Amino acid sequence: MPGLSDDAVLQELYRTFQETRAKIVERLRAHGRPLSEDYRFSEGARTDVTLSEAFGDRQDLLVIHNMGKGCRYCTLWADGINGLLPHLESRTSVVLVSPNDPQTQQEFAASRGWKLRMLCDASGAFTNDLHFAVEEDGKRFVMPGVSAFHRADDGSITHVASDFFGPGDTYMPAFPLFELLKDGAATWQPQYDYHPPVSIDLPHHTS
Repeated sequence: MPGLSDDAVLQELYRTFQETRAKIVERLRAHGRPLSEDYRFSEGARTDVTLSEAFGDRQDLLVIHNMGKGCRYCTLWADGINGLLPHLESRTSVVLVSPNDPQTQQEFAASRGWKLRMLCDASGAFTNDLHFAVEEDGKRFVMPGVSAFHRADDGSITHVASDFFGPGDTYMPAFPLFELLKDGAATWQPQYDYHPPVSIDLPHHTS
């Protein structure tokens, strides 16, 4: 942008970024549709928790699609969302859906300190229909992301929008913060625990 000061260039780039993000959201919302099925999930001993029940007393719902405890990246996103949970829940209901069984979900949530409501998509129907699962070489792979829903006064539910999670996206602030560092994220990858194991050198005794 010749002839513009650094500040003016930055302001123009910010404006372009905001306009682009608005267009992305508009495009994501364009794929929304009314739901004809009230999907069922497992929670604890229950196997009949419905999507409509997940709304609680709210008209809006965010469903976090999670690959389960075996994915460090999914854990990173869930950690971040858990930290934002009080703010998010002041506006909308929030649940996390993964293929892990309820006991595994609860044990892993407790180990992470999550307050997120966890639902198991045991049949996979919900995840499949929302296009967060793919089949490759005869194997099923679940993908991380988020879906937004709205419940009208008559109880009908609309899928408003969905988006996928991935390194560098706008849903995980760690990545744009790392970008400000000299070498960016460098070789960093999320881990379950960043504390190295403690090693103790014991004295050797000779007889």
